[in-house]
Amino acid sequence: MRECSKSIPRRLADSNFIRRYFVGKGVDIGGKPDPLSLYTGLFDRMSAVRVWDLEDGDAQYMENVPDEHFDFVHSSHCLEHLVDPAIGLKNWLRVTRPGGHLVVMVPDEDLYEQGIFPSTFNRDHKWTFAVCKHTSWSPRSLNVVDLVRELGPSAELVRLEQLSSAYRFDIPRYDQSMSPVAEFSIEFVIRKREPQEIADRGRWRRPDVQPDPSLRRYLNQYRDDRQALKDANKSRPPFQNEDPL
Repeated sequence: MRECSKSIPRRLADSNFIRRYFVGKGVDIGGKPDPLSLYTGLFDRMSAVRVWDLEDGDAQYMENVPDEHFDFVHSSHCLEHLVDPAIGLKNWLRVTRPGGHLVVMVPDEDLYEQGIFPSTFNRDHKWTFAVCKHTSWSPRSLNVVDLVRELGPSAELVRLEQLSSAYRFDIPRYDQSMSPVAEFSIEFVIRKREPQEIADRGRWRRPDVQPDPSLRRYLNQYRDDRQALKDANKSRPPFQNEDPL
């Protein structure tokens, strides 16, 4: 319940969401009950977010949405409702422009379903998710790591986290989505690689143009300081000085 809203304070404390992930024009897949667009004003580089929900079409295929149409794609607790999450992720990545990001939250099977499937908390859940398990109690378990790997070389996994900071591990089995603060999800962020990066097998090509002299002055000073420390300590190996302070 309102898992997108719960995520906002945490995301505002992470500069990556502000300056990298939520940049430009995006789409919020399955976001109608709790849309990311409510918080557009809090993310300065986010220009617009379109909500895509049932009336817009099947989220698994995103039909009629052109390739590379959005700067970013966001989805909070929608993937578990799809018939085939792997196909859904491929199409979500398809509509993301190169260099853009796909930000997804799904329920963690151990924190949400808590050992029982079909789900007793949400009957429409078709799958459960784990970060990366060797075996699972769930007959419909998917590893996020495996799903991302299947997306191919264009998918760069830049963030993967189990969210449990306000989760109550000390109470009996209970649907913690009803809590106003507890998160029980897996959040992963995929960056869609540029074509040249794919050709270079993920290696970034650094710019050839030198930065402004005022910036070079400081960057070179860091290098000079490190060399000065090395030169001053040639006769004394590091982490050997146990003299009194």
